[in-house]
Amino acid sequence: MTASPAPAAAALTTRAQEVSSRIVDDILTLVRQETSSYDLPGLAAGLDLLRELTVQRLGQPDHEHRYPGGECGDTLTLTYAGTGTGAGTGAGHVLLVGHYDTVWPTGTLAGWEQPGASEDGREKLGGPGIFDMKTGLAQGIWALKLARESGAPLPTVTFLFNGDEEIGSLSSRPVIEEAAQKADVTLVLEPTAHGAVKTARKGTGIFQVTATGVEAHAGLAPQDGASAITALSEFVVAAAKVAAPDRGTTINTGLFRGGSAINVVAGQATAGVDIRVSSEAEQTRVDEELDAIKVSDPRVRIEIDHAWNRPPMTLNAASAPLLALAREVAREQGRDSLPDTAVGGASDANFVAALGLPVLCGMGAVGDGAHAQGEFIYPDTVPAQTALVAGVLGRLARPLRG
Repeated sequence: MTASPAPAAAALTTRAQEVSSRIVDDILTLVRQETSSYDLPGLAAGLDLLRELTVQRLGQPDHEHRYPGGECGDTLTLTYAGTGTGAGTGAGHVLLVGHYDTVWPTGTLAGWEQPGASEDGREKLGGPGIFDMKTGLAQGIWALKLARESGAPLPTVTFLFNGDEEIGSLSSRPVIEEAAQKADVTLVLEPTAHGAVKTARKGTGIFQVTATGVEAHAGLAPQDGASAITALSEFVVAAAKVAAPDRGTTINTGLFRGGSAINVVAGQATAGVDIRVSSEAEQTRVDEELDAIKVSDPRVRIEIDHAWNRPPMTLNAASAPLLALAREVAREQGRDSLPDTAVGGASDANFVAALGLPVLCGMGAVGDGAHAQGEFIYPDTVPAQTALVAGVLGRLARPLRG
């Protein structure tokens, strides 16, 4: 049986319920502005909207900086000074990270159908990016607003909004790592795993494999050719056998292109390979075994771009006290539990964990269907999730001690 929440925790939860409809309105406002990772004008408009919404709810930041993303969406940091601890030694600093880009091409919203209620009658809300992760963005903003209203001493809070997470955080990674090193703890507002926070994530590799063969006429002199497509097909089949699901390692070739004409022995072919690993040891093994693959025609050259995008994330020693704190806040707010879990996907939390810094991921939406047309949230969970982040902020006015 759940114990009655403390008065302050109960007040925070009640206030979150009172403003729930306004939080949901902000979520839908963000969803209506499409922000495909590859649509630079849409990303710019989306970040402008996100900044405007943050300022509407929290006022002008004490410090802000916009980092140009080049071919990616810009990264924006907005910092709000803490209260109650002053600006001197001992004041806490929390980094709230969230990406505003989505996997959905611009124009997806027009054909999106709202989901029906769940089997138990619970309302669902859908939309491109609503689960991953625009709900988390709005909840994070409101969490600081509610924490302020509660009157509790608060840490300095920096919001970091990046527009390239879905394509590997190519431009924002150094900004994230620098900001995390300046903060005491990092909370990543990615969606939950059915209500659980995420304390372990797989590392990811985005490998490009290129086969260079010899072109020849497919009818007149096929023997003079060395097919890059045939060789790369052999490589892809062999690469799939390097996977070890029992060790958490998966290998998927998701893109394959090659050749110049149907009657020409292909001189070049490329493959895009997605690799997920749970440990650095597996990362090393995969590198070595892919490099050792041989194809049957020695005239074809195979080149592998070993692009490890994110390191594996585990619950490090620095993060364990943060998880314990979040669970304590959840209990105070009347929850039976706050589970944690490991997931196959990666996020910007991977970068922070790899630095040995305290981080919790999956502090955002409750729903399902990330990267799928059925993506949705349960709006009835918005108050509790917002209150949880607000409650954690209220406990971090001073740096967390393990």
